[in-house]
Amino acid sequence: MMRTVLVQVALVAWLTAGVSMSGYAQDRMPPIPPEKMTDAQKKAVEEFRAARNAGVSGPFAAMLRSPEVMNRARAMGDYLRYKSVLPPRLSEFAILIASREWTQNYEWDAHYTLAMQGGLHADIAAALAEGRRPARMAEDEEILYNLCTELHHTKGVSDATYQRAVAKFGEQGVIDIVGIQGYYTLLAMMMNTARTPLPEGRTPALKPLSR
Repeated sequence: MMRTVLVQVALVAWLTAGVSMSGYAQDRMPPIPPEKMTDAQKKAVEEFRAARNAGVSGPFAAMLRSPEVMNRARAMGDYLRYKSVLPPRLSEFAILIASREWTQNYEWDAHYTLAMQGGLHADIAAALAEGRRPARMAEDEEILYNLCTELHHTKGVSDATYQRAVAKFGEQGVIDIVGIQGYYTLLAMMMNTARTPLPEGRTPALKPLSR
């Protein structure tokens, strides 16, 4: 009798998990077909393409529901991604940290290769993906990691962490780092809400953190 009950419980759990996973995979806010766009959305898409020389995809496909939000967010990203005072190795590391904190696989997938191309060591990214503190970080990487993770986990920054960051990156660098965390957290929140799927053929690199 007990064995039968356990089998039934396991079957229910398996079916429930299947429904949950299927629901999570659903794209709540897929790209809007051009013929269904409002005039404001069409204008926002034109402005986006002019600025980025690219189509609207990923978090921006979801944000197009609010065209002003989409293009104002894009404008901030134009600076933080392409023009911040940080070299690509550090700016992409900061993006991966935000992606890891939010378990945002689309964001991670989009920036992992860029981080490798920028000079971030693969072992650092691997540890980050697994939820571990990376070993053998360079001094600037460690300072950036401490600043970002402390901000995420404690919702603030200690004097010691702040002073080290300012000494290494200057006040503008600290603002750029915090800006990257805020911006890519925004994008991660948008995609987690919309359940934006990975591009076809891509495999999720991140599993939820157990905290």
